[in-house]
Amino acid sequence: MNKAYLSLERHFARLSSLNDALGILGWDKEVMMPSGAAERRAENLAMLEGLRHEILTAPVMADLLAEADAGNDLWRAANLEQMRRQHRQATALPGDLVEASAQATSRCEMAWRTAREESDFKSLEPHLAEVLRLTRETAIATGQAMGLTPYDALLDSFDPGTRQTDIDPIFTSLASSLPELIGTVLERQNNLPAADQPIGPFPIARQEALGRRLMQHMGFDVTRGRLDVSTHPFCGGATHDVRLTTRYVEADFIPAMMGVLHETGHALYEMGLPAEWASQPVGQSGGMTLHESQSLLMEMQFCRSRTFANWLAPQVRTAFDIADGTQGWDATSLHRHLTHVEPGFIRVDADEVTYPAHILVRYELEKALISGDLPLSDLPAAFNNRLHALLGLHVPDDRRGCLQDIHWPAGLFGYFPCYALGAMTAAQLRTAACAADPTILPAIGQGNFTPLLAWLRQNVHGRARSATMPQIVRDATGKPLDATAYLTHIHRRYIDCAPDA
Repeated sequence: MNKAYLSLERHFARLSSLNDALGILGWDKEVMMPSGAAERRAENLAMLEGLRHEILTAPVMADLLAEADAGNDLWRAANLEQMRRQHRQATALPGDLVEASAQATSRCEMAWRTAREESDFKSLEPHLAEVLRLTRETAIATGQAMGLTPYDALLDSFDPGTRQTDIDPIFTSLASSLPELIGTVLERQNNLPAADQPIGPFPIARQEALGRRLMQHMGFDVTRGRLDVSTHPFCGGATHDVRLTTRYVEADFIPAMMGVLHETGHALYEMGLPAEWASQPVGQSGGMTLHESQSLLMEMQFCRSRTFANWLAPQVRTAFDIADGTQGWDATSLHRHLTHVEPGFIRVDADEVTYPAHILVRYELEKALISGDLPLSDLPAAFNNRLHALLGLHVPDDRRGCLQDIHWPAGLFGYFPCYALGAMTAAQLRTAACAADPTILPAIGQGNFTPLLAWLRQNVHGRARSATMPQIVRDATGKPLDATAYLTHIHRRYIDCAPDA
């Protein structure tokens, strides 16, 4: 390790602080900012993004990166590799494009809130057109600098090393097997006796209190994070200050509760990253496939399991002041509710059997939008047609169609594939974790996530970006990522009805 490398660590520590400021401002924009502040906030965020870009692309950075030597330390070597990667991506883009993109996405996100509420794609279209134009420019410039196609450049920004050629065979196989799989699961479900369901209303204050208790049982550190409400549930914030959100409806407590469990999975990953590398690129999470695997591991793999439902049912009864033995509030009924399969319009509320179909729709459409093969004006109809082809649904309005997600208004093209890849990774990690430590599932049945977290800290969280996502998955599970564990899990839970699924 030489002086140039140490100087780079100082520069990237400054960038880390700037990233934290952007994270908190971004969280505030989605959660607490008054609508009248939107224009000024867009300017603030654009200026800070521009400042970040200036620091990263300053001539001194290129000189230091050329001179830097990390020595024989594996973490410092990985850190230097991440520094060079970030510099290469940043120098591909002019500063005015970075600032223009930040402004356009901030404005588009605010316009999306109204457009979604009013189910009015036309009102969003000009804002989204500008975001799409700037995203294409970014993708082309970054791709040229890194030797990638435009769409691969977008994928790489969320999941380093992931390419369309990696995803297409997996998704093609998934698309061909999904209709039959969904049909088999629905047939199996329809042959079961009707399940009683809890009847509301469910006061939001009680839902929130339940969510907070469950977060703490899972290992969430309330001194380093908080729970709030937003239009679209997410996990964000800053280093050692992890902010997560959900959304509530009084008619059904399940969506908000599972949203909290999902976002807590993200939060636990952030909280488990190595503190000694918190201000350095190598200390960041290992990409969005791994991030989504952590949320889906918690929400889908463990928290919808029969084992967890046995512990969860009395917690839910207590939360809503329901007497033991009340019809529809037992563990069996709750588990049936948690694992109910029904094709629906809303991605974030989808069950894990039909969920991949939502991702396949978005993956196909965003590739076509970036390439220019799909005119933006045709997006609503194309979205509705693809969802009907995969799930047999007739989308009634834009709010439940192409306006339901914030990702495209926020410029997050290339993110959606990580959800499906994350689901596959989550299944593979669960299989490996339970094989390595047989106490994990029984502990989950007692509301104790400590053994699971210990395994994740060692095999996923603690590794941060010291290795690539494929390498971390291979090391943790003993094999490359594929769909086998996921499909096996679906069969065991929904067709075989295995007692430990």
